Amino acid sequence: MVKAVIKVGGKQFIVAEKETLLVDLLPEGTKELTLDALLVIDGEKTQVGTPTVKGVTVLAKVVEDLVKGDKIRVIRYKSKKRVHKENGHRQKYSKIEIASIK
Repeated sequence: MVKAVIKVGGKQFIVAEKETLLVDLLPEGTKELTLDALLVIDGEKTQVGTPTVKGVTVLAKVVEDLVKGDKIRVIRYKSKKRVHKENGHRQKYSKIEIASIK
């Protein structure tokens, strides 16, 4: 099983073929992604890129756009002042599936 480390939206992920993952929201209309591999693990053999591994690309398909994450509660509080404020936030993600690692 071949695994690769890719970088999407400033974050790095370890991925394998047929795997789905949530990444930061991609621009609207994006259907496929071609990503460079930073590191490739093939059984016992490991290739480290400088900064990317030459000749290795990862193809990904966008399965679903605009997936909402879990709600995060943010509370600001000042003691002894009866002051508090609560906000909520739901991050938007894109769901991608790794088609192949070539």
